[in-house]
Amino acid sequence: MAISISLLLLLLILAVVFLRGGGLKLSHAVVCVLLGFFLAGTSMAPTIQNGIAATTDMVAGIKF
Repeated sequence: MAISISLLLLLLILAVVFLRGGGLKLSHAVVCVLLGFFLAGTSMAPTIQNGIAATTDMVAGIKF
């Protein structure tokens, strides 16, 4: 578990650096995909999924 957590943190740091750098290349996108893949396997996945579902429900409920 310690290896996957450190890998997850490394991927998160790389994704933030790439996004702040301004240019998202193919290699950067691969890092972001790997980050999402590893995040989906953690205990944080249900919390993230619930947060995204609540956000989409809130946006869908906005009447223009």
